[in-house]
Amino acid sequence: MGSSIQGLLAAVASFFFVTILFAIVLFICKTRRKRTHRSRALPRTQPDRVTELSSVTTWDSATFDPSLNQISMSELLLATKNFSSDLIIGDGSFGFVYKAQLSNGATVAIKKLDKDAFQGFREFRAEMETLGKLRHRNIVKILGYCVSDMDRVLIYEFIEKGSLDQWLHDTSLESGDVDGSKQLNCRLPLSWETRLKVIGGVADGLAYLHCLDKPIIHRDIKASNVLLDSDFEAHIADFGLARRIDTSHSHVSTQVAGTMGYMPPEYMGGNTAATVMLDVYSFGILMIEIATQRRPNLPVMLDRTEVGLVEWARKMVEGNREMEMVESNNSMEELDEDKVKEYFRIACMCTNEKSRERPAMGKVVELLNQLTT
Repeated sequence: MGSSIQGLLAAVASFFFVTILFAIVLFICKTRRKRTHRSRALPRTQPDRVTELSSVTTWDSATFDPSLNQISMSELLLATKNFSSDLIIGDGSFGFVYKAQLSNGATVAIKKLDKDAFQGFREFRAEMETLGKLRHRNIVKILGYCVSDMDRVLIYEFIEKGSLDQWLHDTSLESGDVDGSKQLNCRLPLSWETRLKVIGGVADGLAYLHCLDKPIIHRDIKASNVLLDSDFEAHIADFGLARRIDTSHSHVSTQVAGTMGYMPPEYMGGNTAATVMLDVYSFGILMIEIATQRRPNLPVMLDRTEVGLVEWARKMVEGNREMEMVESNNSMEELDEDKVKEYFRIACMCTNEKSRERPAMGKVVELLNQLTT
């Protein structure tokens, strides 16, 4: 009986020993697996972030204007009061625009791109690479940019009188800083001569872009993307959708880019290949808008029927009713009827449904120059 008990105890002890040994081996294996998993998981997350930032630049910021020093994100936070909504002066594609004063005293416009904006990173690079090298009196100048983690910010020159859209459709009041105090001034309607000057400046800017060695399509020409300085000189802004094109003069895209009311009819037919003629069409819409003060995305009544702005303009031109189209605040006595008719003829040429029959911007500049002589 004693030997049987001893054998049983020995068997039980052996079982516990084997169980404990197995548990230790299992624990060691699990520990090694976790370490291996962590060592593999880390490179998948970190390099992706590094790759994204390094594809922009190896620096945190850069300036394209010799009058500015290297700009840091901390300085931009201070200048914009942590991007306060009180300093917002515009809402461009993929982000708000703020008015700010840098430490050197320069007043600038700062655009902070949305973190969750669709293809926001690509749009940042498009603006940075495009605007950083452009120098033309009718193109808004980019002064620099700043990158901090996922925050991407552009610094532009500040254009005093705001957007053309405000001057056309919000003529009530404008605010200005005089000796550090806010003042409200009545925003008077634009004269016909000023409207010609503005549209001529936009034409010059587009002709410059289209005639570069590698032409640039803006793809979002509209009144809110035209800024006016103190002399009412036009400056084309917001290159978030801009694309360089190759020698075939087209940019293949799977997406429709632009703003409703300004987009060409070929987009409606499913053709998303962007050419310079896209800008020409949008420019033609802008010509009609600036002369008539009618929004392109709203219908117009014609013979008790609602029609689109382009159709309305064409039918008015066909009926020899161009003078009726001009915004009513302009003095009819000061207008040259022949030049007004030529103005709308150019606009109709630019908005031709067939893109191949639209004039190049260089030709448009020549035709517009004849209206001011």
